[in-house]
Amino acid sequence: MFWNPGDKVRVTQRTGEYIAEVLEIHDTKLLVKVLAVTKYPQQGDLHTSYEVDVPLFHQRPALSYQEKFMTPAASVIRYNGEVPDYKESVRKAMEREMEKLKKMAAWSERCLVELEAMYKETFTNTK
Repeated sequence: MFWNPGDKVRVTQRTGEYIAEVLEIHDTKLLVKVLAVTKYPQQGDLHTSYEVDVPLFHQRPALSYQEKFMTPAASVIRYNGEVPDYKESVRKAMEREMEKLKKMAAWSERCLVELEAMYKETFTNTK
């Protein structure tokens, strides 16, 4: 795809997703600056997902407003919508991430209850 400075794009950087503006084109990479956040970065140790007892449980903030970074041109998607206010986009992305984690916690708790019940049924009263 052909990119021009000023184009608005959606881009993933590490575990977050952003609306950004293309600043410069360098062969197969683009220099972009962050305008808004669409997905808040994942917390914790990415090498041991869902583990809490790790040497360093990473706290990852979203990239800053107008923070610049290089990204492969092939990995960006054109963005044609209205660019939301940065701070409001961070708030909404963080709330979505927290809601997702709350649902996962509730699902995990329910799974544990069901497994414990099946465990009792299976291994209680057996010879």
